[in-house]
Amino acid sequence: MSLLLPAMDPCRCPLCGQPNACAMAGALAPGPCWCTRVHFSADLLAQVPEAARNKACICAACVAASEDNKAQVEDPSKGEGA
Repeated sequence: MSLLLPAMDPCRCPLCGQPNACAMAGALAPGPCWCTRVHFSADLLAQVPEAARNKACICAACVAASEDNKAQVEDPSKGEGA
């Protein structure tokens, strides 16, 4: 008996499942997508399941959360009062 995996949707974030707003995957306005102007860390990209790699963009919320976590690790006092 084989398990059927849900189809990978290129318009959804492979990490959280929310819409990724990728202009290249969906029917959004032609032109460069927001994701072409953002840096995706190696750590964040490593979290993408193998089946979705190079097929679905990570959403802006997951990118921002990753950047927030990185900032907190680099400077744990950032944003905290003394």
